[in-house]
Amino acid sequence: MSGIDLRIPEIAAGVASGTLSPVALTEQSLARISEQSALNAFLTVSRDSALAAARALEAKRADGVSLGKLAGVPIAIKDALCTHDAPTTCASKILTRASPDAASGTTAAHGWQPPFDATVVARLRAAGALLVGQANVDEFAMGSSGENSAFGPPRNPHDPTRTAGGSSGGSAVAVAAGLACGALGSDTGGSIRQPAALTGCVGVKPSYGRVSRYGLVAFASSLDQVGPFARDTRSAARLLEVISGRDERDSTSSSRPVGNYEAACEREVKGLRLGVPEEYFGEGLDPDIKQSIQDAIARLEREGVSVRPVALPHTRYGIATYYIIATAEASSNLARFDGVRFGLRLEPTRGDLVAMYGRTRDRGFGAEVKRRILLGTYVLSAGYYDAYYRKAQRVRTLIKRDFEQVFEEVDVIAVPTSPTPAFKLGEKVDDPLAMYLADVYTLPASLAGIAGLTVPCAPTKARADRPSLPVGMQLLAPAFEEERLFTLAAAVEHLVRA
Repeated sequence: MSGIDLRIPEIAAGVASGTLSPVALTEQSLARISEQSALNAFLTVSRDSALAAARALEAKRADGVSLGKLAGVPIAIKDALCTHDAPTTCASKILTRASPDAASGTTAAHGWQPPFDATVVARLRAAGALLVGQANVDEFAMGSSGENSAFGPPRNPHDPTRTAGGSSGGSAVAVAAGLACGALGSDTGGSIRQPAALTGCVGVKPSYGRVSRYGLVAFASSLDQVGPFARDTRSAARLLEVISGRDERDSTSSSRPVGNYEAACEREVKGLRLGVPEEYFGEGLDPDIKQSIQDAIARLEREGVSVRPVALPHTRYGIATYYIIATAEASSNLARFDGVRFGLRLEPTRGDLVAMYGRTRDRGFGAEVKRRILLGTYVLSAGYYDAYYRKAQRVRTLIKRDFEQVFEEVDVIAVPTSPTPAFKLGEKVDDPLAMYLADVYTLPASLAGIAGLTVPCAPTKARADRPSLPVGMQLLAPAFEEERLFTLAAAVEHLVRA
């Protein structure tokens, strides 16, 4: 077993004690990234900067300097988070620099270079993490399969013909394939939880406000949250502890104390109340996934967890509500990509500023991003604002109230993360509605702003039309109660592996 196959707390302890070398760990990670480049997990590999950081960490250790909680741990960063020493492209042509023959619409392979680090990136560096590269992503985090990336989709290591999920698919692949020990993604409507489930990782969507969004390229500002991927629950807990907490540069970040998430992984589950909503176990759910989740719930019940049925009646409006609110916010946020301030700029054949805007945005944005900008602009337009956007915000409140009422009766809710296992690349790419339905179980929690985590359960059975594939159980808790999630997730992890 290589050093990077250890859990994150074990790696950090080994580096601190001198039994593991940060340089060797970094070289192992970089070698695997190169060997498995066909998975297309990374858009940028930060070889030089990662090795330089590793050497600096070894020098600190030699000088007797106390090392951080992620000392020597190779981490991948979703390419929607700003890093001062690597390009941030959001997997979009519009955040690349135009080539000399820009009039033809071609672009250079050089991405926009941020002048600063996102807060979460700065916190990882301060904790001693080694950032090995920028992970592939659906363009501007808009997608459920990775196929909206302008640079090709990441591929599921369990079956490279299948999706790794989206939009943080590259981050999920980096962890699932052992290319990095952990990763950061962002979750707007399921973009951490769904790819984690499809690739067999632990993925956490923190409560809205738990983690700073400063330096995350915005998709939908009232929904976006940064969170971790890891191969096990305790590693994910440590990552979340490091990146959480108040940030003066993000007015939506909370000053509430950060929990002891690692310690929560060691607590007993006996006496916890687990709610199971029937709305998440109906038509459209793969039978193998349903069985896997139900078996995990039954095991928890045998461990002393109190299981009871609950109702979330407004769940059925989640997709419609989300795709009004998220696209409205996207149309506003993406207005800044105009060919003037950064990234691609394509001059028109006639010297007209508006024509330059149109040409740049037409060539720079992919089809799905254009679709969402158009939808969002429409629902915000005069005569339609009340009929769509205002009504969606009211339904969002009803969805939030459903969760609040249920959490008066239970501590945590357990549901599937995805209605199906990883589907074939190309299978849904021409059917946007089918693609949107892939997030049917993750969207409501995002709209409510509560905490969510997915943990692997027993995989599906191998069949003639598909191999055995990962299954994720989604655990949901009230806002800022992430500790409950880690307690139950650690128990599921133990029971499934037993």
